[in-house]
Amino acid sequence: MTTVDIGIPKRLVEFTVDGQAVRVPEGSTILDACTAADKDIPTLCYGDTLEPANACRVCMVEVAGSRTLVPSCSRKAEPGMVVHTDSERTRTSRKVVLELLASATDLSTTPGVAEWMAETGADPDRFGPDAATVAQPALVDNELYVRDYGKCILCYKCVDACGEQWQNSFAITVAGRGFDARISTEFSNPLPDSACVYCGNCVEVCPTGALSFKREYDKREDGTWDESRQTATSTICTFCGVGCTLTLHVQDNEIVKVTSPHESSVTHGNLCIKGRFGWQHVQNR
Repeated sequence: MTTVDIGIPKRLVEFTVDGQAVRVPEGSTILDACTAADKDIPTLCYGDTLEPANACRVCMVEVAGSRTLVPSCSRKAEPGMVVHTDSERTRTSRKVVLELLASATDLSTTPGVAEWMAETGADPDRFGPDAATVAQPALVDNELYVRDYGKCILCYKCVDACGEQWQNSFAITVAGRGFDARISTEFSNPLPDSACVYCGNCVEVCPTGALSFKREYDKREDGTWDESRQTATSTICTFCGVGCTLTLHVQDNEIVKVTSPHESSVTHGNLCIKGRFGWQHVQNR
């Protein structure tokens, strides 16, 4: 029996996940319960600071009595529900979704995907080379972050973070339809000419590396990016009195990027341009 720390008292919902009884607070999702039960459910479009977009379909699970598989990131837990996370249906679904994504998108910098594909036996090459998207050069039009849409899976997380869920800048949205759908600024303007305020919150939530720090992009290009040699140190931003927590990622005595803890009650992972990008003066050579 696994029980989740509920904080403010709520009615508990008890149901079964892969034969294991689980109790979670009312309103929790199946994914919340699986996380509490130490069950690894692959996710791409899910963000712990965003409302579920239900776009990637990697986290699908089987619920007894349900005609179709359901997205664990948004399906609320119900009393007596029987959930299977590793059935033949879920494995097949996960395999096909990963194959479709990898056949049309560069997932080389997406954390966890290589392991998921190995576990499911996914083979994107079976769709043939013609399934690949048209090569898209990375958009390097500013000194802060890079947009490499060849890695974009249209998960909508950047749009949500830039929009009404967090920043309210509405600098980016989905343009086009069907196979022509893409993330774009208004009228496809260069980023410096758009409504972007360079908070970098879109970079923070991007699951595939389609958005990345300019410093990270440069180091990946020259082959010197190595997370195993990086350290993460937390500090408090000194630019204003809000008190945002910064996590400095350092490699070879050089800051390579700055993030913020998602569990922080001040930032929830979000920062402004100064907090996320205003660190170059620390290492001005």
